[in-house]
Amino acid sequence: MDKRKFFRKSRILCLCIVVLVVSLNVAAWNSTAFSDWYIAYIFPVWVNLYGRVTGLFDFSVGEWMLVAGVVLVALALIIGAIWAGVGVTMAIRSGLRRSIYRTKRMTESVYVGGAAAEAEGVGNTKAAGGFRKFSRKFYSFFLWVLVIVSLVMTLNCFILYHASTFSEHYFGEDEGEYTLVELIGIYNMVAEQCNYFARVMERDESGMVLYGGSVGVDGEILDMADTARMLMRRLGEIYPQLDGFYPRPKALLSSDFMCQQHMQGYYFPFSMEANYNDVMHILNIPSTMCHELAHLRGYIYEDEANFIGYLACVSSEDPFFQYAGYLSVLNYLNNDLYRAMKNSGTSYEEAIKVIRPVTVDEQVWEDNIFVAQEEWDRINGKALIDTEVVDKAADVFIDTNLKVNGVADGAASYSRVVRLLLQYYFSDNFAG
Repeated sequence: MDKRKFFRKSRILCLCIVVLVVSLNVAAWNSTAFSDWYIAYIFPVWVNLYGRVTGLFDFSVGEWMLVAGVVLVALALIIGAIWAGVGVTMAIRSGLRRSIYRTKRMTESVYVGGAAAEAEGVGNTKAAGGFRKFSRKFYSFFLWVLVIVSLVMTLNCFILYHASTFSEHYFGEDEGEYTLVELIGIYNMVAEQCNYFARVMERDESGMVLYGGSVGVDGEILDMADTARMLMRRLGEIYPQLDGFYPRPKALLSSDFMCQQHMQGYYFPFSMEANYNDVMHILNIPSTMCHELAHLRGYIYEDEANFIGYLACVSSEDPFFQYAGYLSVLNYLNNDLYRAMKNSGTSYEEAIKVIRPVTVDEQVWEDNIFVAQEEWDRINGKALIDTEVVDKAADVFIDTNLKVNGVADGAASYSRVVRLLLQYYFSDNFAG
């Protein structure tokens, strides 16, 4: 095929994909019905096909894609810097020659000869020509990567932000106001469950909770990942959008770095994988697995994924998963209760006359940690970048990403799980 025709067709295809990306985003931002239709009929195709392919690998494909992306960006910056340096050097040399020409009144032939020599030495050597050709091909490839990433992120992430929420699908409009008494009621239920399970957990000599596997439908022993998949499929019997294929959640090799970001898991849209941090405390893992799997069913909002992860875990017959589920929302409830006490003193005093908050056992707070201290010491001891710097950068990135996708309160949306709990338990949705 003629190279000119090939490049012309390539540019046309690239432009068509850009138009498609823009069109899909415009449609999603302006039509909840379109986003709902897409999640119901198109999005599952990517999970069932692409998710199954990446699921064949024991390692996180998305993690290595990120590494490749970082390398590509670094190369693009380096090559750009080299060409910028060449441009500056040529400009300086050209200026010097003009200065010499004016000073010594060189003949036109000498100047032209000098300029020709410069062009030959800088721009027309075989090495320079080869590097120019490589640069052209690299940036053409880099542009294609950016276009494809934009398409994949649109299909597997951006559209999802504009669909109906989990509560709109299954609970209806949430226009009611909840009282402090109701908040304390939910808090007490969770606190009592945490106190109970903390006392019955199997532990090692250091007091660390042990997990020996869960019992499957046919009596087989399942590991944590397969148990999470089973629980999510079971939840799909009640909430149909959660029904379907789930790949195995995968631990990340960069879990130490995730700890520095205070991140428990990642959903990688470009590999359709649910990934988790396997360095954090073991009781964080079950709800994180279910949380990330919820994203694979189209629920991209963090508060909803938190809530779905909670529902999946507490529906288990395994005490370990149940305890992990209740622990996953304890901090959110405790924080809201604390804010109510600080900001609504009189109302809070009236509420606790009706129902007093349950005291959470010390063992629960000891279990309710992100990372064990010895792991923190190990991570910080070998970290190339200070954890505080990494954590702040991650917070800014997450907050910005959420706001760009229409989540007005950014990272604060993680804590809206409390309202979902109130809506769930104080409505007709809860039969327990």
